[in-house]
Amino acid sequence: MEFLSFSLALPEIMMAVGSMVLLMIGVYSKGDGLRTVSTLSVVLLFATAIAVVATHGGAPKTNFSGMVIVDGFGGFTKVLILIAAALAVIVSVDFLRRENLNRFEYPILIVLGTLGMLMMVSSNDLIALYLGIELQSLSLYVLAAISRDSARATEAGLKYFVLGALSSGMLLYGCSLIYGYTGATGFPEIAAAVGGAEDVSIGLLFGLVFLTAGLAFKVSAVPFHMWTPDVYEGAPTSVTAFFAVAPKIAAMALFVRAMFDQFPDIVGQWQQIVIFLSIASMGFGAFFALVQTNIKRLMAYSSIGHVGFALVGLAAGTEQGVESILIYLTIYLIMNVGAFALILSMRRGEGTTEDIADLAGLSRTRPGMAAALAVFMFSLAGIPPLAGFFGKFYVFVAAIDAGLIALSVIGVLTSVVGAYYYLRIVKLMYFDEASGDADVDPSRGVVIVASGSAIATVGFVVFANPIIRAAEQAASSLFL
Repeated sequence: MEFLSFSLALPEIMMAVGSMVLLMIGVYSKGDGLRTVSTLSVVLLFATAIAVVATHGGAPKTNFSGMVIVDGFGGFTKVLILIAAALAVIVSVDFLRRENLNRFEYPILIVLGTLGMLMMVSSNDLIALYLGIELQSLSLYVLAAISRDSARATEAGLKYFVLGALSSGMLLYGCSLIYGYTGATGFPEIAAAVGGAEDVSIGLLFGLVFLTAGLAFKVSAVPFHMWTPDVYEGAPTSVTAFFAVAPKIAAMALFVRAMFDQFPDIVGQWQQIVIFLSIASMGFGAFFALVQTNIKRLMAYSSIGHVGFALVGLAAGTEQGVESILIYLTIYLIMNVGAFALILSMRRGEGTTEDIADLAGLSRTRPGMAAALAVFMFSLAGIPPLAGFFGKFYVFVAAIDAGLIALSVIGVLTSVVGAYYYLRIVKLMYFDEASGDADVDPSRGVVIVASGSAIATVGFVVFANPIIRAAEQAASSLFL
């Protein structure tokens, strides 16, 4: 039995042991410690993804006294998280060297944060849930402020820490109320206690609200989004690229598991909360992005809007809704990794630049990069037949099939509004005059990642079936 427990936890054990080995290598490395540790980190992340595929097949299994669950849903989202983390490391190395952030601790912090995300996704108990969130958060707080000589990065790290502590307190309070009214911390036991009750107590509903609020902060859903624009803008761009993808996937996966595994019999109670979060996030993200001049802040509001679209699938409260979320997260990963890879390369003279206006005339200086960025902008806007269109299509179909027609209509309308600020970037690149010495200076890693992402975005319709089938099997495992 003990061997079974540890064999099922092989991916997490690999990440934990590997991070310690990487730390020792970094400390004793006499050459380019950042490049060496980054290369080994990428190898570790992809090796862990293989281990996830090997251990997460078949029927759902629990270990460590039921606190951790290993199933297809967790396996699917873990692979996405590991790929996102690996790609974030690949595109960051040259940027960090240019910005004099040549610290080997950077990829190690990403590995440790990713370990926390894997624990979050496999949580089957409120205690395991909180431990995973805190392991992830502690690493992300340090990453946000890793540029110690930058006042903006220090401010971003401090804001993230303070607001993160507040959200953790709300989440803990919600967990304590749920435990107090159900007498259990395990998800199956909580579901059994809630399902057997004729009337859900007001105290338990308060616990559900506080738990949802804490999780909404992690996915940066409105009105718990306040940290996102400032942290995205203030943190180094390489950190922003990581924040925009991997933690969002992990938090959304945890959100889905926490709702369906704990409260499957009171969907109507938490569905109302999720619908509000979804509408507020889609609307706020679309309208506030219209006035942004900093591309990192624009992408921050864009991510808030995309969280709202993903929450449409959760609001459906069905297996089809979960499947649509997994498809959406896969497409979100492809689009955002490619877009941020190019944003990392924005330069003016010897320094970096983040102004949207500096992309003017890019099609004449870097036609390949302009074409790739245009593909990502069109896809983020949901223009067919690019990948982003299919992501929104599946979540809206799930909502309509669940009877949430009004929510789908609101989603389509906010998507139309959001198309404006994405297409404005395309207009700048292709129809405006070049602005001075602004340029995009991509490294080899950025070119590979951006090109691969662009090809996947354009050709998603070709290989969509395997992803859809995998998402369908992963979603079904959550309901076994």
